Amino acid sequence: MVIHTEHNTTNKKKRKIPPLLIIILSFLGIIALGSFLFSLPIAVKEGRLPYLDALFLSTSAICVTGLSTIADLGATLSVFGKVVLVLWIQIGGLGIVTLAIYILALLGVRIGVMERVVVREALNQTSSQGMVRLVKAIVLTSLAFEFVGTWLSFIVFIRDYPFWQALGISAFHAVSAFNNAGFDLIGATSLVPYADSVLLNLTTAFLVICGGIGFIVLFDLMKKHGWKQLTNYSKIVIKTTAVLLVVGTLILKLTEGAEMTWLQAFFQSFTARTAGFSTVDMTRVSVSGISILILLMYIGASPNSTGGGIKTTTAYVIVKSTLAFLQGKTPITKNRRIDDETRIKSFSLAFLAIVSVFAAFLAVEAFERNSALFEATATNVLFEVVSAFGTVGLSQSVTPFLSSGSKVVITVMMFLGRLGPITIFGFFNRNWGHPYASSTEYPPEKMLIG
Repeated sequence: MVIHTEHNTTNKKKRKIPPLLIIILSFLGIIALGSFLFSLPIAVKEGRLPYLDALFLSTSAICVTGLSTIADLGATLSVFGKVVLVLWIQIGGLGIVTLAIYILALLGVRIGVMERVVVREALNQTSSQGMVRLVKAIVLTSLAFEFVGTWLSFIVFIRDYPFWQALGISAFHAVSAFNNAGFDLIGATSLVPYADSVLLNLTTAFLVICGGIGFIVLFDLMKKHGWKQLTNYSKIVIKTTAVLLVVGTLILKLTEGAEMTWLQAFFQSFTARTAGFSTVDMTRVSVSGISILILLMYIGASPNSTGGGIKTTTAYVIVKSTLAFLQGKTPITKNRRIDDETRIKSFSLAFLAIVSVFAAFLAVEAFERNSALFEATATNVLFEVVSAFGTVGLSQSVTPFLSSGSKVVITVMMFLGRLGPITIFGFFNRNWGHPYASSTEYPPEKMLIG
């Protein structure tokens, strides 16, 4: 009996920090550092940012959201502030753990088993093998897309800005677009002045969609030649992304009519799925259009991408499972049965997301109920909250006018949305990775529902 106790004590001493906790703490640490840097006088052209606004901006950048309490970032931030912002967007998009492992690998530092496990959790992989190669591929692919995006954007911006300013704006835009951040240095109107620029619209779409479908799908597309050779996962992500893009464009054009061109409807359809750029005045979009954008923001991008939301594959599994249940059939995809664990995780994630959004909505609505700065309607409050959770960055021009309490709520929602409710709440699950692990068998219980 004594030996058993000593053995357990020894195991507890050897137990290391859980990978999920390392990921959460790394995000919190870099957010804290960013808030300090943004609060320095050197970060802005005049005065200094209040700490809460600096914290909000740092969280938004690391969580690649794009919401900001500063109406015009380009006019407010100094060169130092803009450099920190773009670096934080890059770090947030790639992932702190991913970037750290890449730097260590470049320096020739040996990557141990624990580090590989942390990367595996951060990238949502099932195996720790090949993690260093995957990290290198992710970083180099990101830089390649951003390089191409910079020069394509430069062709547009050089017409309106001096050479070096145009190059800086172009590089910032490319990094922000590929990482689905939605920040820009153009002004409070976002990309509205370039609503008719086909090149900038398509370049932004190319970067956002490629960053949003995820690196695993990108690598699969690069390696395979032909649709049939792609993995089932890649086919599901591409099909779901295409359906959301087409349906979103059609419905937005239908609801907005002459107020929104086909190009604008297309742009808002893909940017609402976590990018946050806008070529229309969001305050003039109808309630029906806003409702569609809220749904797109809630779904978000795909796993292993730079975007947020519950993810396209989650929505796919929920729809497939629901349709199969209504037909009394087993949920099948690509001649394979969708397993119970995947379905339970999908419905759990959707439920946790709805609960989180609802709680944040109630909190912000309470804080802004008697706001003297803007008319807080249920629509724009819900839009702001879902935008934060989906790490989108779209706003009906209310973010700069939020009260301190609402800023804290939105900051928490951005953090929750970036890491994902399952990652956050999964930290408290002792059986994480083995959801049905139990030493006791219980008889099933049939319950009346519906």
